[in-house]
Amino acid sequence: MLIRRQRVVAAVALSAVAALALGACESGPGKGAPQAEGSTGPSVVAPGKPGEPARRISPEEAARLLPDESPNGADFRYVQMMVVHHRQALTMTELVPQRASSPQVKKVAERIAAAQRPEIGAMEGWLKNNGGPRAQGAHDHHSMPGMATEDQLKELRGAKGKAFDELFLKLMITHHEGAVTMAAEVLSEGNNVLVEEMANDVIAQQTAEIDRMRSL
Repeated sequence: MLIRRQRVVAAVALSAVAALALGACESGPGKGAPQAEGSTGPSVVAPGKPGEPARRISPEEAARLLPDESPNGADFRYVQMMVVHHRQALTMTELVPQRASSPQVKKVAERIAAAQRPEIGAMEGWLKNNGGPRAQGAHDHHSMPGMATEDQLKELRGAKGKAFDELFLKLMITHHEGAVTMAAEVLSEGNNVLVEEMANDVIAQQTAEIDRMRSL
């Protein structure tokens, strides 16, 4: 249901964009494009509701029909917290090459690092494009679902071989479960379609990784 909400938003936006494009094509010089009622400019074909015919409206009205996808507080809170969340995952994966004994654990860590580094870049880019971070109140590591404590990280740094493998998988599964929880929350509370896309990616990728780690 959460993913369906994102698809509905995207479908509405795509319909409006298609209508705008069609209107622009029809309104070229000398083609006698039809005009929207009460308008002196080119008209736009807007899809009707199920069972209703399409209608012609002005570009200004078409723009007003587009959904408002401006970020809200939940979007900013999610992106800012997820950057911190992902960085801790990278801190954990950096320990793997020298301390893990299992080739499978090493491959999992490589996949996690390869996925989350660019995701951090994308989220930081989103924040920059939307005016930078927003004050969201106090959010320490312990307030984020799945975050390892300093004691747990210290234990992980001191472990090696099979003991490291087991602790790494335990902590990373919990870490991923927390990320999925955060992503599900922003899908129900956020408003920005790009944040929804990022959250859906987190749910899909990290759920698959959870299943993979549990199988080791």
